[in-house]
Amino acid sequence: MQRKNSILISSKRSGFAMIMAIIVIVVLTTIMALTLTLTSQTAKQTTDLYLREQAVLLAKSAAELALLKISGQDRAVLGCLGSFTAVYPSNGPDKMFDINVTMKYIGLGCGGGLDYVSSISTPESNGTVLMDITVTDNNIATEPIRYFRRTLQKL
Repeated sequence: MQRKNSILISSKRSGFAMIMAIIVIVVLTTIMALTLTLTSQTAKQTTDLYLREQAVLLAKSAAELALLKISGQDRAVLGCLGSFTAVYPSNGPDKMFDINVTMKYIGLGCGGGLDYVSSISTPESNGTVLMDITVTDNNIATEPIRYFRRTLQKL
């Protein structure tokens, strides 16, 4: 006579394993959705931060370019340089940033509204330029980027 084990052979089936499997799938799906959301948000922030840092570096480069343009211009013949604009990287569909530099002079006597202060009693302060540099993006970031820098440079 053969003995049948009642533990191994069961006539009723339990639905507990099915419920646990569904719960595990729901938990894993929630974790995956959260991971995907955080990954896309981090990628967006990283891109925006990179573009902002690029705008800061372009503003510093524009100040150096303005000093180069001022030093290369004959003020006796052409007068003082008031402002200039630049585009990075080039004019066309791939341009990323617009750069605008406005200059006011201290102690050079440029005239024409370009003097911030025309008469200074100390000769050490003569030949100074106040530059307002604005760098704006050309709709390349998810958040608009506009960086403003005011600097005082000695000529």
